Amino acid sequence: MLLLGRYDTAGQLRLVGKTAPLKQGPARDVAEHLTPAGPDHPWTGVRFTASWNSRTPREPALVAPLLVAEVSADTSQDHGVWRHPVRYEHLRLDATHTDVPLLRSGAP
Repeated sequence: MLLLGRYDTAGQLRLVGKTAPLKQGPARDVAEHLTPAGPDHPWTGVRFTASWNSRTPREPALVAPLLVAEVSADTSQDHGVWRHPVRYEHLRLDATHTDVPLLRSGAP
């Protein structure tokens, strides 16, 4: 599962969704491109639930928020976060996080 973030107009990295669990091939592809996060990662110390309805918090493995992933999502949102897990399509190695438009309030 990937936690997906976008930077907002104030420069804060905001959670905008989660993927469904990745299959082995895509998971391996993503893992090859991840860089461990430093201690200054904006989500350091933040705990996330395993699913939208779960109350059990989990500590994520934080990585540098540099990669861009293409995903498929429906339009259902709660407070700017996709309500349902999104489907991971592939990494966009031709793009960086600076190519992604900044998040406006309330829209992933």
